[in-house]
Amino acid sequence: MKITLPTNYKKAFKDYGLAVAASAITMGVALASELEPHYAVLIGSLAGPLLKWADKNSKDYGVGSKK
Repeated sequence: MKITLPTNYKKAFKDYGLAVAASAITMGVALASELEPHYAVLIGSLAGPLLKWADKNSKDYGVGSKK
């Protein structure tokens, strides 16, 4: 049995995954370095848009967008 998801569900799962990755980067920076928490949050807040920008399949903006 093959389960197919609508395109908007796939995009939602992908965006959720990017948010989880950005959160993981924030936690990793906060735990692995001696930075103050507000610097780790700043790095994590930049990680989400950078991950979205680097996605070659993203139609919103980034490397794969055709403008």
